[in-house]
Amino acid sequence: MEERELIGRVLAGDPGAARALYDAHVDRVFRLVYRMAGDFDRAQDWTQETFIRAFSRLGEFRGEAALSTWLGSIAISITLNGLRKVRRRNEREVALDDILPIGRSPGNAEPDLKTRLAEAIDGLPEGYRAVFVMHDVEGYTHEEIAAILGVHPGTSKAQLFRARNRLREALADFVKD
Repeated sequence: MEERELIGRVLAGDPGAARALYDAHVDRVFRLVYRMAGDFDRAQDWTQETFIRAFSRLGEFRGEAALSTWLGSIAISITLNGLRKVRRRNEREVALDDILPIGRSPGNAEPDLKTRLAEAIDGLPEGYRAVFVMHDVEGYTHEEIAAILGVHPGTSKAQLFRARNRLREALADFVKD
């Protein structure tokens, strides 16, 4: 069934069409959200929130972009807002295990590359991280990213270039001379 027809059936109240639309897009939305959030439970919650918002606003979908692009923009918005809330909450909390006694320095044990890469990606500014994850991890094109994030494709390319440079700098000590 064509996507336009499916959307029309969802808007008409057909629960089977709503399920078909959800099933067609949930995996890609979840992967995107999970890569951005880095947490399985949050990714599940924010994926569901994405579809709740999408179904409540489906009548506003104009079809100028693909439905997957529209869903991606909703998912990115929800994820970035959720990450901001988590960051604010975490800034107010300090685990007692993370506090070093005065006069002691942390050990210099080198974490493995996978951990350092995840930390480096998490440390990217939101725009850089979104473009990096969407392009290099999930395979979105710069045109799709531009449509989802509301930027020009050139901005997407520039942010990807800067994100890769920051990751290279963060991981430079792993390169063998």
